[in-house]
Amino acid sequence: MRLTRSDFGTDFHWGVAVAAYQIEGGWNADGKGPSIWDDFVHRPRKIDRRETGDIACDFYHRYLEDIQLLKDLHIPAFRFSISWPRLFPTGRGQPNPAGVAFYHQVIDALLAAGIEPWVTLYHWDLPLALQTEYGGWTNRKILDDFLAYATFCAKEYGRKVRYWMVLNEPLAFTAVGYLLGVHAPGLRGLKPFLAAVHHAALVQGESIKLLKALLPSTARVGTTFSTSPTFPYRPESWKDQAAARRYDALFNRLFIEPLMGLGYPVDAFPLLEEIERRHAQPGDRQRMAAQPDFIGIQNYTREVIRHHALVPYIKGRPIPAKRRGAPYQAMGWEVYPESLYLAIKLFARYDHQLPIIITENGYAAENETTDDPQRISYLQAALRQVYRAQKEGHQVKGYFIWTFLDNFEWAEGYRPQFGIVYVDRKTLQRQPKQSAYWYRDFLDSKAAIE
Repeated sequence: MRLTRSDFGTDFHWGVAVAAYQIEGGWNADGKGPSIWDDFVHRPRKIDRRETGDIACDFYHRYLEDIQLLKDLHIPAFRFSISWPRLFPTGRGQPNPAGVAFYHQVIDALLAAGIEPWVTLYHWDLPLALQTEYGGWTNRKILDDFLAYATFCAKEYGRKVRYWMVLNEPLAFTAVGYLLGVHAPGLRGLKPFLAAVHHAALVQGESIKLLKALLPSTARVGTTFSTSPTFPYRPESWKDQAAARRYDALFNRLFIEPLMGLGYPVDAFPLLEEIERRHAQPGDRQRMAAQPDFIGIQNYTREVIRHHALVPYIKGRPIPAKRRGAPYQAMGWEVYPESLYLAIKLFARYDHQLPIIITENGYAAENETTDDPQRISYLQAALRQVYRAQKEGHQVKGYFIWTFLDNFEWAEGYRPQFGIVYVDRKTLQRQPKQSAYWYRDFLDSKAAIE
C-alpha cells in the first residue's frame, strides 16, 4: 500500500529531534557551567576514541545556519533540549543571562522560520555542581532544584513554546549512568540506581503538574520514555519467559506506571519493592502520578532475552542481534521496525485516548556521508508500523526522526551516525543526506512510502 503524508492525518506532528549536549558544543562558553557529561568525557577510557562533546556540532554558534537548513528541508517541528547548566551554571541561584538569551534566540529563530519548537527540559546534562554537592539524582534534594529550574523555564519561555517534555528516557540515564556506570556520572551499583529511579519518577510527576499549572492553557505537556519490546529467546522456556517479563518491567513499565498512578511494577520484578522501602515517603505515590497531555515514546529495536543464572536480580540478559543472525545497525541493535508498532501498543494500554508521539526513532550507520538508502528504507518501514497502529485505533499523533545532525552519541562518540544531515568532523560543514531530501519530499507530498 502506498502511503503519503496525508494518510497520517492533518493533526499529525512531523519533525526531527536533537539534544543539547550532543550538538551544542560551547561547553564552557559565555558563563555556562559544567555538566556531568562535561566532566565524564574528560575522564580516561570513558568515551570511544577519547572523543568529547566540547565542540559537538557547534550548534551554539551555528544555530541560525541549522535553522535555515531545517526551513530549507521543510521540517515543521524541531525537538531540542535546554541545557540546565547553561541557564544555571551551578544548578540553582542566579540565571546566566547569556544562556537565557541563547534559548530565546533559538526559539525566536524557529518561530520566524515557521518551525514549531518542542522543548525537553532534561536530556541528561545535569549541572555537575549538583552531582558533586549531593549526588545528583540519588538525592531527594534534586526535586526542589529541578522544580525551580522547570518553573524558570516555564515563565521565561512559556509564551513562545507550546510543546514541553520533562525528562528524556529516565530509564536510560538512571540505568546507564547510576547502575552500569558507562554514562555520566559513572556510578555503579543497585543502591544509586534505585535512588535515582525514585527521584526521577518524583520529578517526572511533579514537573508535569507544575508545568500544566504555570503554562498557558494552549500548552501541551508530556515526557518521553525509552521502550524496547521484550521477547523470550526460547519461547517454550519458562525461565526465558520469566527473564523477559523482568526485563519488560524495567525497559517498558518502570516509569510509565508510576506516572499513571499504578506504582512500580513489583508484580514482575519484586526487587523494586526496595525503592519503596528505602526511598519512598508518605504521599510519594500520589506525587509521582500526573495526567500528561501526551506520551513520548522512543524506540529503536526489540530485546530478545535468555535466562542467565549469574546475572544478579534479573537472571537474564539480551542476546545480541549479531549472535542471533539478525540484521543490525551501527549500534549493534537489531533492525526490527515492527518493534515501533509493538511499543505503541504497550503504551497505549494505559490510556487508549492519550496521544502518543514518537519523539525518537531512527537508524544508525557508520562511515557514511550523504548516500544512505538503508536509512530511507528503515524510516519508511517504521512509518508503515505507525500507520498500522493508527489503523487499529491507537492515537499516534507525531513522529520525530532521531536525529537531525550526525552528532555525539554519548559513550560511542561520533562513530554511529543517526543524522539525516552529514557533519564533516574536520570542517563541521553540513550536507543533507538522501534521507533528508526524501523526508522533505514526503512532507511536501511529492514522495511516498511505497
